[in-house]
Amino acid sequence: MSEGDNQAAALMWVLGLEERDIDLFVGQTPETRTQRIFGGQVAGQALMAASRTLPEERSVHSLHAYFLRPGDPTEEIRYAVDRIRDGRTFSTRRVLAMQRRNGADVAIFALTADASAGEQPVVEHSLPIPDVPRPEELPSLQELVAPYGKRAAVAMSISRAVEQRLLEDPFDRRPKSPPDTSSWAWMRVAGRLPPEQAVHRAALTFVSDLSLLSAGLARIGGGLGGDYAGSSLDHAVWFHQPVRADEWFLYQIDSPAASAGRALCFGQIWAADGTHVATVAQQGLIRPMSA
Repeated sequence: MSEGDNQAAALMWVLGLEERDIDLFVGQTPETRTQRIFGGQVAGQALMAASRTLPEERSVHSLHAYFLRPGDPTEEIRYAVDRIRDGRTFSTRRVLAMQRRNGADVAIFALTADASAGEQPVVEHSLPIPDVPRPEELPSLQELVAPYGKRAAVAMSISRAVEQRLLEDPFDRRPKSPPDTSSWAWMRVAGRLPPEQAVHRAALTFVSDLSLLSAGLARIGGGLGGDYAGSSLDHAVWFHQPVRADEWFLYQIDSPAASAGRALCFGQIWAADGTHVATVAQQGLIRPMSA
């Protein structure tokens, strides 16, 4: 088994939930150097829990979620699914992620997902893929951050299951000015995932949280390991087309507004062939490290 396949298997271990009871699933957390659980992990696991209860012919086309409390990596996460609707066209699921705190259950994350089989479109259009260098023309993340030594350890541990090709140094980003405030990165899950769309949409949701909030700092520059700390408040994903998270996709991020300590960030995702597959939105809290 290749290193990439090992990493894909590790991600599948994270997404492969234990069904403990009817509509109750338990997720595992990989070892981490951080004191909290990566938000993309909880979002991906919650989406998998919702998908496990859907009719076979229906796929999630959108999700909306709130991060309620930091996740404790030493405690298991339980995902309770509420089957809100199974109509003629759409199915809706609500998922509440819970952990134990001081002997009591508390909610750390809440997600609502909508699914359908799709239908013949009346209109059909999408954003064109930007003209940027291809992934094979760019250095690997490991090569890009090698000069930063220990400063890169946390970033590498969080993203070890995801290959990345960045168009700029993540530790030394220059301030951006309108209208050129976007950032781009090529990403893919290392190794091969199973073919089910539920897996790929959960994996894409996992990956979509990796860098999105950094768009909120684009106007002032800086980068990883800087003077600011960020925390996701909410997250939304709209799936436009079938996705392959284990093949290269381009992730464009930007932030149209920031105020009161919060930054609103948007992401657009294209497959390598130019297909516009998803749109992402997130609001996050950005504070000075000293706060």
